[in-house]
Amino acid sequence: MGSLAHWTGRETRVLRRALRLSVRAFAEHLGIGVRTVTKWESLGTGTTPRPFMQSILDTALSTADAEAKQRFELLLRQDGEVPAREYYRSGPRQWDYETWIDDLGRAAACLARQDFGFAASLIDRWLHRFNPQELDLQGRYLHARSLVLLGDLQRDRGDTRGPLSARHTYRCAHELFRDLDVPRRAAQVELSLAVVEEMNGRLDLAARRYEALTVDARLSPRDRARALLWVGTALSKKGVNVHAVKVMTEAIHRFEQLEEPEDWSVAHQKMALAHRGAGALGAASSYLDVALTNRSADSPMQRVRLHTAHAHVLLSDHATSADGLRLLDEAARTSRRFGMFHQLTSIEAVRSAFEYVN
Repeated sequence: MGSLAHWTGRETRVLRRALRLSVRAFAEHLGIGVRTVTKWESLGTGTTPRPFMQSILDTALSTADAEAKQRFELLLRQDGEVPAREYYRSGPRQWDYETWIDDLGRAAACLARQDFGFAASLIDRWLHRFNPQELDLQGRYLHARSLVLLGDLQRDRGDTRGPLSARHTYRCAHELFRDLDVPRRAAQVELSLAVVEEMNGRLDLAARRYEALTVDARLSPRDRARALLWVGTALSKKGVNVHAVKVMTEAIHRFEQLEEPEDWSVAHQKMALAHRGAGALGAASSYLDVALTNRSADSPMQRVRLHTAHAHVLLSDHATSADGLRLLDEAARTSRRFGMFHQLTSIEAVRSAFEYVN
């Protein structure tokens, strides 16, 4: 893996640069003379190393670490008009997959802190690098995972409708996971699709899908508990708050048993809104205090959600409405700064409802 179909002096110079070696150090690394390396580089594409030298260069590339291999491909692209992948005998190499996996982890970390621009660059580089129809099973699996992360990015930015939306991207990922026969991943995408339906206001459809997934054996206990919590969320948005409280109480209990503090804290936040909808402001404040005290993640998204929920409760009492409006303003600024347009829409809806009543 990682060998070229044909080496010229141009590629040898690119390999040396990718390995970050001087001419002398590169010659020692290959076990050849300095004059040979100098000749290759001076003649460029006008010279072709002998067959046994081609094998030595193949070995030097294949045994390089993943970062050096990545630099090699990038430098090839910058150094000529022919795309680097045309030099390779086959499709993705093993180091491609290793780098791809690393980039997906980095993209997920970026999404967790709403760094959408950098996350998009990491995801797009792989989605557009290879034709998914020409990938092997590992490549298609990584392509599907990349689609899921792109869907998460689109969802968090509020792109939930149309051909370039989270719904479309998730559906593509779901089809791939089904073709690959990876039921757990397919079910997780179905859960994400239900979230998108809820975000688009299809609350009855979202609640039905959530409810079906609460008992779906393909999902982990944690994901089933999340589905249960989101059943309660959809019910609360519909105004069925008493039932929503019962459902969320069970979800909180499950998260506690599973020792999932972040989900447990988020569930308290959502429970606060359900109690607020039912008119139980004391209970709403109590649950919100638990969510504020026990939050383990401090991402921009979670801050906005907590501030919006807190503001929603404060706006229900005239004595605390000024503080509620202040929190809404802060949440709106953060949403604009990080491009969380769905959250901004929710904030404006809360503000409009308050202004209508008052």
